[in-house]
Amino acid sequence: MGDTPKIEETTFYHINYYLYGKAFKGSYQGMRFRLARNPLENVFFKPKEVQDAGTLMATVWPEPFSYENTDDEKKLTKEFSFSEEGKLAAVDWLNEQYESRKEEWDAAKHTDWSSLRK
Repeated sequence: MGDTPKIEETTFYHINYYLYGKAFKGSYQGMRFRLARNPLENVFFKPKEVQDAGTLMATVWPEPFSYENTDDEKKLTKEFSFSEEGKLAAVDWLNEQYESRKEEWDAAKHTDWSSLRK
């Protein structure tokens, strides 16, 4: 990875946000990404042992489509511990994915997607 992270840790919400069963989605230079607790359910008001039983899932895929409208075979997902440390590791992994697959992301951002519109 380069000297400067492309995707900063401050891009993402505090770990407690993910206890509400919400995913964070973003994009960077042709690479889309998603960070969510697995299972994706609201456990904020449940006991701590239930909250801690989940994991953090980071997913990347090429533009232009949303997570829900992209074929699963185009997505790559990695699991992390559900903690601030796990979130930091996920951010590092997202940056590694960007650097190691930069040509793929560049191709996605320079593709004319207008022919795919309905």
